[in-house]
Amino acid sequence: MRVTSSEFKMRVGKYLKMVENEVIIITKNGKDVAKLVPVKKSNKTEFLYGLLKNYKDKDITIELIRNERIKKYEADD
Repeated sequence: MRVTSSEFKMRVGKYLKMVENEVIIITKNGKDVAKLVPVKKSNKTEFLYGLLKNYKDKDITIELIRNERIKKYEADD
């Protein structure tokens, strides 16, 4: 969706809701000046999966990840 900067300023709340589902291009004087994109919603632990040796299922908790990290440091001693 494209919207003018004036329209965006007047109805910013509306467009913040809309950006959850689609990209919004803001224009000024007929030229594209900004692009609003939705933030990827992710599982809190998703970025930590790489820390685990074997994580075949994604039904793990932050506590399990924490314990795995502690084991790595204890192994270095």
